[in-house]
Amino acid sequence: MSKFNFKNKKFALIQNSNNGQVNTETVFNYNQDGNLVTADYFGGTIKYGKIIAELKDNELNMLYQCLTTDNELKAGKALAQISLTENDKIKLSLDWEWLTNGSEKGNSEYIEIE
Repeated sequence: MSKFNFKNKKFALIQNSNNGQVNTETVFNYNQDGNLVTADYFGGTIKYGKIIAELKDNELNMLYQCLTTDNELKAGKALAQISLTENDKIKLSLDWEWLTNGSEKGNSEYIEIE
């Protein structure tokens, strides 16, 4: 069993590569059932997005898709390294890659909020 719990957790962006789609107005609502982690996200440049991920130790192996506010449908994959901050909030450090629109790659970081 993992030491990380994503049930009913919210996350926000700390930083993103220039070719990333989400911004600081995007909110991620996570949930968890065993090693299955899911999230809905929206706000900012995202009308709606969905993440499905497998939790293993301190990593999330993720697939994601979204519809942007420009009505662009995008999909990608990411490997997230999970850590805890000094105040026990979950932090995600992602290495991601778009599977649509070429294979652009980037990095982003997210922090648990509320």
